[in-house]
Amino acid sequence: MNVLLPVAFVLCWSSGFIGAKLGAGSASALTILMWRFLPLTVVLAVVAVTVARASWRGLGVRDVARQAVIGALSQSGYLLTVYYAIQLGVSTGTTALIDGVQPLVAGALAGPLLHQYVTARQWLGLCLGVSGVAVVTLADASAAAGVAWWAYALPFTGMLALVAATFLESRSAVRVAPSVSLTVHCAASTVIFTALAVGTGAALPPPELAFWGAIGWLVVLSTFGGYGLYWLILRRSGVTAVNTLMFLMAPVTAVWGALMFGEPFGIRTAIGLALALAAVVVVRHGSAPRGGGSAGEPEPGVRDRAEALPGAGR
Repeated sequence: MNVLLPVAFVLCWSSGFIGAKLGAGSASALTILMWRFLPLTVVLAVVAVTVARASWRGLGVRDVARQAVIGALSQSGYLLTVYYAIQLGVSTGTTALIDGVQPLVAGALAGPLLHQYVTARQWLGLCLGVSGVAVVTLADASAAAGVAWWAYALPFTGMLALVAATFLESRSAVRVAPSVSLTVHCAASTVIFTALAVGTGAALPPPELAFWGAIGWLVVLSTFGGYGLYWLILRRSGVTAVNTLMFLMAPVTAVWGALMFGEPFGIRTAIGLALALAAVVVVRHGSAPRGGGSAGEPEPGVRDRAEALPGAGR
């Protein structure tokens, strides 16, 4: 794989957490999310009608509705909790690390939910990853004065919403083109975020250049850059390569947040991130099936879809 693509992907995906922090200084999470998705959905709808019309052929109302639910979980449920946590003072590195264990959690749950073979080594990797999250979260909580304890539960809730979306997608019998799924996901999120913003009086954007700069950052870098490169690398190199890169988001975001916003980055944060990266190594070395796979292991396409649903651009 060309080294420039992975580097660009990691930076673009990590930029979502930084963009959320940039926007939090001038507006609420709902305002940011509404104005991030509203213009994006308009652009995608125009593309769907004019350029990508053929991709929608053969899809029924149930297929589109299923994608809307997946989008509500993987974008609305996930992003709202992450943005709100950052707005409350949780560091960008901590939220990125909690988000980064999603493939581990999905892989661990694949056994009981999809009858996929899960090795003891993979369970060990999950435990290491969770330990890393705990160490970083405790370090962040002790360094960030005035942040409510329950604020750290929000990224976990969002990560679980993303896991739920992953398994809902994995059980879909119809393969939907990425352009179609992105359009439906964003449209569903636009409806949800707009309704919540209007209902809470947060729809009016602030007259600040910093706000629109954050919106442009999130649309261009995080959505088009992160989400687009995700699918490009997924098609060229497969799920394993993408999920391995996902675990680089936390250390990159932690360093980025420390340099840009002065967020805490001490020895405990470094230890926690090291544990999370060690979890990746353990899981990846234990992911090869024994003897061609167990009898209960799903088809490769099902396994790939169970692991390969992104958060639609951070």
